Amino acid sequence: MTIVRHILDEKGQLVWTIRPDDTVFAAIEEMARKDVGALVVVDNGDPVGIFTERQYARDVFLKGRSSPTTAVKDVMRTGFLSVTPERTVEECMAIMTAERVRHLPIMDDGSLVGLISIGDLVKSIIEDREFVIDQLTNYISGTR
Repeated sequence: MTIVRHILDEKGQLVWTIRPDDTVFAAIEEMARKDVGALVVVDNGDPVGIFTERQYARDVFLKGRSSPTTAVKDVMRTGFLSVTPERTVEECMAIMTAERVRHLPIMDDGSLVGLISIGDLVKSIIEDREFVIDQLTNYISGTR
């Protein structure tokens, strides 16, 4: 089984962040610049929430709020879920499905070390399945 640490080793541990007092507009600009769907909200070096495209759509756009004047802290998800790097891909998929979230911060010994998306997990699952298929094909055909 693949664990989160392996995904982070492949994709890197860089996590894009934003401050709680920054505007939603600044957050959306940053997500567009970095081509990501979520930013971890960090206050004095500590993760305090997560801001995603979903929060923007539901809590800003659909409610008629102004993104240049709304602070991230007013719409971020607090008490966010996190997992350790030793969790399996399957465990993370189960958590994301049960909690209806698309991003999970990765915490190791109290430090933010990564962020994975449901897309990262799906990619990992597909790669694992392709490996198994290749191995079975080679076994059946007699090549190694």
